[in-house]
Amino acid sequence: MSEICSMCGLPKELCVCETIAKEDQFIEVAVEKRKFGKTYTIITGIDFKEVDGNNLLKKLKNKFACGGTIKEGKIELQGDHKNRARAVLVQLGFASETILVK
Repeated sequence: MSEICSMCGLPKELCVCETIAKEDQFIEVAVEKRKFGKTYTIITGIDFKEVDGNNLLKKLKNKFACGGTIKEGKIELQGDHKNRARAVLVQLGFASETILVK
């Protein structure tokens, strides 16, 4: 027997809670310079209670071929990826209207 989602009551295979949550989030993408001239792409605004953050981070790191982490509710990726970030986030299921690239 399959597991039941506690939010919607559907089996885990049919659950759409994460898809709906992705469309409702307002995301900001910015680049930040740190010590020794290193640049980091910072993605904020994702609610990790509704979206699997570790899975999302893993997919972003594979797409951009970089290192990264989740700190204080923000995804930090090594390097400047702000130009491609919107397209990748849309490809992963986020709404393009809700993504702001600074």
